[in-house]
Amino acid sequence: SSSSSSVASSSSSVGRSQSQPVSAQELFASARVQSRHNLSSLASKIEPKYMWDDIQLPDDQLEQLREICAQAECRHVVYGEWGFGRKMTAGRGVVALFTGPPGTGKTMAAEVIANELRLDLFKIDLSQIVSKYIGETEKNLDRIFREAHRSNAVLFFDEADALFGKRSEVKDAHDRFANIEIGYLLQKIEEFDGIAVLATNLRQNMDEAFVRRMRVIVEFPFPDEEYRHRIWRSVFPGEAPLGDDVEFGALARTIRLSGGHIKNIALASAFYAASDGRVIRTPHLMRAARREYQKLGRKLSDADSPSAESGADTT
Repeated sequence: SSSSSSVASSSSSVGRSQSQPVSAQELFASARVQSRHNLSSLASKIEPKYMWDDIQLPDDQLEQLREICAQAECRHVVYGEWGFGRKMTAGRGVVALFTGPPGTGKTMAAEVIANELRLDLFKIDLSQIVSKYIGETEKNLDRIFREAHRSNAVLFFDEADALFGKRSEVKDAHDRFANIEIGYLLQKIEEFDGIAVLATNLRQNMDEAFVRRMRVIVEFPFPDEEYRHRIWRSVFPGEAPLGDDVEFGALARTIRLSGGHIKNIALASAFYAASDGRVIRTPHLMRAARREYQKLGRKLSDADSPSAESGADTT
């Protein structure tokens, strides 16, 4: 397009003097900053910090995430140069559904994608979108998609089934308006030409009409022992002082939790160690693991703990 070529030409001109006019690229950057500001009232900006090396997933899921990035980067070729845009009535964006238990890497994957594409990432707060006032939800959705288009941001709808869930039978006026909102949302998703990621813990809760419109569906599995081992190996920064009694294999075998919980345990153990012996040891990890299980209303028994295997003190 002419606008993209002007951006390209302006980006190639180096050392512009102050008397020259403002370039298209600078105008675009300014508009993007304004749109970021407008988006932040309905969504929270996430600074993407994760890279491909940080995420531990089976090869097929990693390949799907790379395919999302490739589709985003090749849209102008496929829809423009190759003419597919004339064949598609709507839906030039990349809309992906991430499904899987809590803590399996859905948010992290959205960050990796945004980082790879060098785009802003906005997490949508559904509680701020859904309004009890008739018509307000549609207005909020309209604003979000409009500003996301202007700022070229990745949209991340967490717990999407809260808004994209199965449509209810119409029993009263509220149900009727809830279904209108979902229909409107379907329309906005179809029209959106950016990247939207919807995350849900329960795929079966999602409205089938939504699922059919997803370009990509990525299932995030609960990590088995091998992947828990990988997560444990990757979760500690290189500078973290790990004791030689810490055995990732034993931790992976006995702490049967997803990556999000493993990350919480690693961080809590670091704080225990920092205020104690200044080296992260198995007892610190077990104390942190017990606290994490406590939050889940579960117990990690001493018989299961890696420290029981190694004979270390767990008090």
